[in-house]
Amino acid sequence: MAPKKKRAKKKIDVRKKRSKLIKERQKELPPEEIQVDKKRAKTEKEQALEIRLEKETKLYWVRAITGVLCGFIGVQIFELVSWPLFIWMLGFWFGFPFFVSFVIFRYKYDKEEWSWKNIIMPGIGIYFFLFMIVAIIMYTLQNAS
Repeated sequence: MAPKKKRAKKKIDVRKKRSKLIKERQKELPPEEIQVDKKRAKTEKEQALEIRLEKETKLYWVRAITGVLCGFIGVQIFELVSWPLFIWMLGFWFGFPFFVSFVIFRYKYDKEEWSWKNIIMPGIGIYFFLFMIVAIIMYTLQNAS
């Protein structure tokens, strides 16, 4: 038996099809409704989310700066090595964000909107990374001279 010929699949350009559907939709909708959708006011949930993200962004950058400073101060000024340096890092890792959140930025503690998880989570990775890089470089330069 001769093999059956396979039909070549028809290529569909998704972008063209999507643009065609968008044009058809715009024809169906009156222009007033389209403008209303673009100028849509932010809902309360979106505003609350924006505020929370702004708070977390501030804490993220404070955490990054703290990581650099703690690594530098721990190695250069206090000359900490090994376990004392580790305890120094953990103290600032878990303690300083609460100080910044409640004393400097004066955020109100609300279990549903702004809890301890929102305070601790932003910037954990950047803090650890910058702390380790700065501490290793400072320790190396201190012992190389």
